[in-house]
Amino acid sequence: MNENLPILIIIFLIILPAFAGVYFGVRRRRKSAEPSDIDIMEGHDFEYFCAGLLRERGFLEVEVTKGSGDYGVDILAEKDGVTYAIQCKRYGAPVGIKAVQEAYAGRDYYDRMVGAVLTNQYFTEPAVEAAKRLKILLWDRGYLETMMEETKWISGRP
Repeated sequence: MNENLPILIIIFLIILPAFAGVYFGVRRRRKSAEPSDIDIMEGHDFEYFCAGLLRERGFLEVEVTKGSGDYGVDILAEKDGVTYAIQCKRYGAPVGIKAVQEAYAGRDYYDRMVGAVLTNQYFTEPAVEAAKRLKILLWDRGYLETMMEETKWISGRP
C-alpha cells in the first residue's frame, strides 16, 4: 500500500469542497448576469409592467401617460394621499441626469407632489446629485427588484 495515500485522501477532501464552491459559485454568477425579463422588455412594456407593480403595491389611480408629449412622465399615481409623477427608464446602462430633469419638469406640469425615476439600472453620480437638489426620488434596480419580490410575497406567487 502507498504510504502517501492517507495524505492524498486528506488533500482530496480539502480541495474537492473548495473546487466545488468555486465551480458552482462561478455558475451562479454567470446565471445571475443573464438578462432578466425586465432587461429585455420594450420601453412601453416596461412602463405598463411598472404601473402594474405599483398597483399591486397599493398605489391608486395608476395611469400610464400617452407615449409622446407626456412631459417626461410615464406614470401618474397616488398613494396615501400623495400624488406621484414617475419617469420609467428601461436602459442597458446607468441612467443620467436627463431622466431626473424630465421627472422634475413632469412633476410640475402634472401638479404632482412627488417626482420619481424608476429604472432597471442604477444612476450616474450627476443624476444622484441633481435628484437631491431637485427633490426627485430615485428608484433603481435594487429597489425595483425589492418591490418585485415583496409583490410576489404579498400576492402569494412563487
